Amino acid sequence: MSKLGPIGRQMEQRLRQALEPAHLEVIDESHRHAGHAGAHPEGESHFRIIIVSEAFAGKPLVQRHRMVNEALADLLRERVHALAITARTPAETPQGA
Repeated sequence: MSKLGPIGRQMEQRLRQALEPAHLEVIDESHRHAGHAGAHPEGESHFRIIIVSEAFAGKPLVQRHRMVNEALADLLRERVHALAITARTPAETPQGA
């Protein structure tokens, strides 16, 4: 996993503030999409988020994704081309994951 640049760090900070996760991984996968539509030459265009938060309790998957998207709205609109999201509650997370 590569070190996060400024966009990835902003994403991490916003998600921590908005959803108070028990676990959070922001993974920059831009290198896997170089030359594809939406890829930026400087990277930080394609991300994967793995987030575990009690804020997701009782909410369907689509609402959980909306919560993540709302926290990152301007970055998704202006900079990030693709975002893969895994959103779980602590109770849904296997031990050691």
